[in-house]
Amino acid sequence: MIIIPSPIYKKMIQHCLREKPNEACGLLAGKNQQVKDIYSMTNIERSPETYFMDPREQLKVKKEIRKKGLKLAGIYHSHLNSPPYPSEKDLELAFYPDTPYLIISLRNEKNPELKAYLIEDTTIKKEVAIKVV
Repeated sequence: MIIIPSPIYKKMIQHCLREKPNEACGLLAGKNQQVKDIYSMTNIERSPETYFMDPREQLKVKKEIRKKGLKLAGIYHSHLNSPPYPSEKDLELAFYPDTPYLIISLRNEKNPELKAYLIEDTTIKKEVAIKVV
């Protein structure tokens, strides 16, 4: 399970809406399944169908997360018109098998859908429960 405080959830949704018409992406930091911080990242693909984080920005954020004594708690991105389920490209780019990949579907902007998955070797291992508190 991944536990997301409501203010962080709202920031994640706002980031995804702000990045339209392109996919948004970001990192979540936390401890013991509890998300403590959010990092909106730059999608250098600038694409409505895929995302790729700026590697330098990603390295800087990962160092900051470690410095705070936290761990990578999740990687999120948006899907603009499709369900919150990993695409083939999402599966190919999933390099952290112990980190949940969160997908926010904006098919219905007034009611975004959020799901999380553990992915290993381009295969979905399992869906991860999400609790927004």
